[in-house]
Amino acid sequence: MDATAHLLERRRRTIGPYSPLFYSEPLHFVAAKGVWFTEASGERYLDGYNNVPHVGHANDRVVRALADQAATLNVHTRYLNDRVIDYSERLLATFDDGLDRIFFGNSGSEANELALRISRQLTGATGVIVSDYSYHGTTITLAEMTTGLQTREPLGAHVRAIRIPDLDHDDRPEAEVLAETLAAVDDAIASLQEAGFGVSACLFDPLFSTEGMPRVPAGLLSAIAARVQAAGGFVIADEVQSGFGRTGSHMWGHQYAGVTPDLVTMGKPMGNGHPMSAVVTSEAVLDAFGSRNEFFNTFAGNPVSAAVGEAVLLEMEEHDLMGRAQRLGRTARERLNQLAAEHDFVSSAKGTGMFLGLDFTVDGAPAPQLARRVVEAMKSRNVLISRIGRNESVLKVRPPLAFSDAELPMLLDALESSLAEARDEA
Repeated sequence: MDATAHLLERRRRTIGPYSPLFYSEPLHFVAAKGVWFTEASGERYLDGYNNVPHVGHANDRVVRALADQAATLNVHTRYLNDRVIDYSERLLATFDDGLDRIFFGNSGSEANELALRISRQLTGATGVIVSDYSYHGTTITLAEMTTGLQTREPLGAHVRAIRIPDLDHDDRPEAEVLAETLAAVDDAIASLQEAGFGVSACLFDPLFSTEGMPRVPAGLLSAIAARVQAAGGFVIADEVQSGFGRTGSHMWGHQYAGVTPDLVTMGKPMGNGHPMSAVVTSEAVLDAFGSRNEFFNTFAGNPVSAAVGEAVLLEMEEHDLMGRAQRLGRTARERLNQLAAEHDFVSSAKGTGMFLGLDFTVDGAPAPQLARRVVEAMKSRNVLISRIGRNESVLKVRPPLAFSDAELPMLLDALESSLAEARDEA
């Protein structure tokens, strides 16, 4: 038994066989730096997939901030410390006016759970609207509204799921598609009200990442938000994948989508993989919730996490990573558009900034087998990407923002070769 097979067997005997692994032959990584992984064999792989190491694997500034603060002080927020306030001020400065208060947590699931708890308390309602192919975390509350992964929990009676349209797969006029979707939202709101749940919140990723980055009608998310707020509910923007400059044009996905949320949630990319999260909201919401709940999360907002989070923001600022995402994303999208035009099984290019993809169809039907083949072909060329969407037929290219002019051609050339290989094998 070779080393990888032995590790797989040990994994099955400990964390079990159900935790998913990428690739038909899993990769065994032993180190990473910047946008490069090192495998146990010594081979290097270009990371075109992982958003959590937002400013690059083992980023020097982040590692140094973590180590220095851990060697100085790590304590909870029942004691005063400058570090968490410095970070809070720097992070809140990236938001629009009105989003000026913050709760800290340790994971995206915690953040979404807290946002839903706040929404329920302050609205007096329990009903939630989500997309019909989405994922927002692992708690019981979130499992009952998960529509994009297999869960044993059924969809909660208080949850309504709506289909997010994709204009790349709908030939009707955009206005007609928009009207149909908003009518579905109106029906969902009415259904929740008639069932006695009311409307506490809607919860969406502004880029609809899990859904496959659909090209939605202009103004869709803002119109959904307006309806939910008119019904007394809160709008929650889940920025775990969309935020921190990934779109290139905006710091936050809700800004890109033209939405003003009541609550914004974020997770591990804010700490480059360090376990931290946050809920950003308004002074009014924080006061209404905080005055009635002694909310305390022991090591949320500790000085080590704050130092790490601030280092991420400083790294983004010093190297203009959002601007780089816009510039590289524009170049990449142009090339993806060309590839889509050259291959009849690629129906469209997807995404913006450094969150991009290709949508695979054959005779008008989703082609997940082709998408899987391309992902495996990219791996054989030492480049990592993945796939998303309800049929897993959309390539997912979402690298660390440390990606640069040196690596982008490598990824795009590997993709071109992988598409040619998939075409020849089809």
